[in-house]
Formats: sequence, C-alpha cells, structure tokens
Amino acid sequence: MQEPLTTASGIPVPDDQNSISAGPRGPLLLQDFHLIEKLQHFNRERIPERVVHAKGSGAYGSFTVTHDITRLTKARLFDAVGKRTEVFVRFSTVGGERGSADTERDPRGFAVRFYTEDGNWDLVGNNTPMFFIKDPVKFPDFVHTQKRSPQSNLKSARMMFDFWSRAPESLHQVTMLFSDRGTPDGYRHMDGFGSHTFSLINARGERVWVKWHLKTQQGIRNLSAADAVRLAGEDPDYAQRDLFEAIARGDFPKWSVYLQVMTEEARQAWEQRTGWSAFDLTKVWPHADFPRLPVGVLVLDRNPDNYHAEVEQAAFSPANVVPGMGYSPDKMLQGRLFAYHDAQLYRVGTNHQQLAVNRPRCPVQHRQRDGAMALDNGGARANYATVEAAGTRPQGFGHGDPGWPLEGSAGRHDPRGSDDDHTQAGNLYRLMPAAEKKNLCENLARAMASVEGEIRHRMLGHLEKADPGYAAGVREALAALR
Repeated sequence: MQEPLTTASGIPVPDDQNSISAGPRGPLLLQDFHLIEKLQHFNRERIPERVVHAKGSGAYGSFTVTHDITRLTKARLFDAVGKRTEVFVRFSTVGGERGSADTERDPRGFAVRFYTEDGNWDLVGNNTPMFFIKDPVKFPDFVHTQKRSPQSNLKSARMMFDFWSRAPESLHQVTMLFSDRGTPDGYRHMDGFGSHTFSLINARGERVWVKWHLKTQQGIRNLSAADAVRLAGEDPDYAQRDLFEAIARGDFPKWSVYLQVMTEEARQAWEQRTGWSAFDLTKVWPHADFPRLPVGVLVLDRNPDNYHAEVEQAAFSPANVVPGMGYSPDKMLQGRLFAYHDAQLYRVGTNHQQLAVNRPRCPVQHRQRDGAMALDNGGARANYATVEAAGTRPQGFGHGDPGWPLEGSAGRHDPRGSDDDHTQAGNLYRLMPAAEKKNLCENLARAMASVEGEIRHRMLGHLEKADPGYAAGVREALAALR
C-alpha cells in the first residue's frame, strides 16, 4: 500500500489527479497550491538542460499573410494580405536528453515565435494535434515515465505502459506516436500544430475559438522503424543536420498556415452532439465539421550564428499572445501559461526576455529591474507604475477581449467515467491504410514485448474499446515475437 501523498511541507494531498477549477472545464484556480508546487518543482529538476524538449534545432525566417482573416481578429500581424513578420522556430524531440538521437520514437516540438509590432507571439506546439493528458497536474508524472528509472537510470517500457494503461485519455496520442508519424524524416517533412484551443478577438470584441495548423510544403515523410534505429547509430543528429544543411544550400523549408474556427454557438452544438469538449487537448476537431481555412505561409531561410545563444537560450511561452488573440479554458493550456514562463525564469534567468533571440522587435516599457543578466536595467526611468486614483475601469481580459462566462462550482472535477477516450483513437486507426495499421501494431508490440501481466492486459483492453481490429493486430504481433 502506498504512503499517503503530501506536499513538500507534509500537508496531505486530497487529490493528485484533478486540478481545482471553476466548473468541470476550468479555468484553473491559483489557490491550487499542490498543482503550483508540483509544476514549480518539476521545472527545477534539471540544471540547465530543459526537462522536456532538451534537444532542438532552430532557424529564422518569416511569416507572410496570404488570406484576409481580419473578420476574425484585430491582431495587427494579420491586418493586410502580403504583410511579412519575422519568425524564429525551434524544433525538438521531447523525451530525450540533449545527447539523444533525433530519430527516436517521440513527439516533436514545433515552437514558432512571431516578432510582431505588438510584442512576441509564441505558438508553442508539437507535430501532433493532440496530447497524452488533459490535466496539467498529471504532467510531471507522465514525463517521469518517459524519462529514466530512478533505480536503473534506464528507459522503462513498464513505466510508460503502466501510465498509459491507467490513463486511457492518452490512447489517441499513443496511437499517433506508434504510427509511422512517430518517427518523422527530419523536421522539414512534418506538420506542426498549436494543439490547444486558442481564441481570436476581432475589432468588435467578438470571440471565436481556433486551432492552428502548419502543413509542410515539402510533403509528409516518415522513417521506418528499422531506418530510425539505424540512423540513431549512424547519425544521431540527423534531423538537425538535415535542417541546417537545407537552409545553408538555399533549399528553404516552407509550411502553409491554416486555422480551424469554431464559434461559441457551434461549440455548444458540437459538444452536445458528440459529447466531446472543444477544450480537451486529447481530442481533435474533425475537419469535416470544422474545415481548415488558409492564413499564410511560413518559410525558414536563415540559420543561427550561435547555437547556444539563439537556440539553447530561446525561451518560449504560450502565455505570449498579442492583442486580438486569447486563450481558452483548456486545462492543459492554463497550466502551461504558468509553467513555461516559470521554467524559463529558472533555466535561463529572470531577464531572459532581454536576450537577442527573445527580445521583442517593438519598443518595450515595463517596471522590472535588477536581477541576473539585466542587460537593460531601465536607466533613470521610474521603477514603479503610478496608480490611477479614479481607477482603470477594466473590461473583460483587456485589449477588447470580452472574457468568457464561468459555470459550475469551484473544486476538483474528475472527468473519468463520463469522457469518451476511445472513439477518436479508433477513428485514427480506421483512417490508416492497411500497411500503416500493420506498422502501428508491430511498433506497439515491440514496445510492449517486455511488459507483461496486468499492464499488458489493461493496454489491450483500451485498444479493444478503440477498435477490435486494433487490439487483434497488436495481439497477433505480440504472438509473432515469442
């Protein structure tokens, strides 16, 4: 029997699975000290390497607007077709250390910084449109299972599948991870996704919910499991080398940028019809219901001059949105709004925004002073803001963002038992051609080969609920390994 869980101060933790939120769908409340402490400690576990996304590659380029979306947003980077905005992009693997191989089976980070006239917009996503979990309180535990065993310092399939089999919400992403797309052929031949539900606000203060998609113009290309293993030994920096050398020879990679758009009325109707939440990070919005709308083109055309200064010290945060953009009640997004900036404060420093790669390209005016690496300490300017005696009369979230209504009582809300964690995973499996289904089942079987007993039984049970053919294919592949 496990010992009762407590905070680092010894206070009993009543629930380690569900954050405190305003209603079942959030947003989260800052009073949830266990969540805050857990994320803060997690961000400080490595010095100075990133805990996740440790190994990465980066490049500069531009984003050009190709289609008018001013009806949806007043964000100035979209205010004219043909408008160009400088960008910096960092690609990465997720679970491995800085010295790990680029071709490991792993999601890929796809973080884009737009240096706009209203400050930096950071679209911090992955090469998959979904994720493993839907509540940030589980994130440190999930990542620990993808890292190394505290006893052996080895990766452990048992840890991974123990977590996944107990968290059926992860099945959709696990299906993507063990498909052919789990080992992309470098960074140029994969798509990118903002993954979370964000929002756009137009000049009339009207909000729509959106998801961002970046489609590679180079075409999707993946490595077979055998080629990925071979390259891990022959050229562990394969993806980084491919990106750097392509840009150096003038073969500039490009992505088409799209939006899925959902009005509030459409959200309510869709959730009523499907039973899925538009703010659930483990789900996608079907293209048949919400088609992608073209927005622009992103191109990378300049390599950094110094890897450490410009790639290693790049500090992204999904909290960085500009006027005309907003967040959503997505619990994972709400957790990341805190956790990412906090990680950069620890990893790079309190003045990390003053470094060249992080510095906005627009004028900056704030009252922050001192601390490590204070490259611009404000000179003689005041270090405090004057208080408006008459008040500021705030409206909504500011910048014309009206905010959103909250519902339900504050507390911990456990969706298990009511959420559908299997249908979309099954839909993804059913979309695959026969050869890709076979690869998926064989990849999962090889990963599960050392996992026996209850964990394997639980995992196969989730596959069965997603699609009986999915479970049968993995069972057949497991039997072939004996």
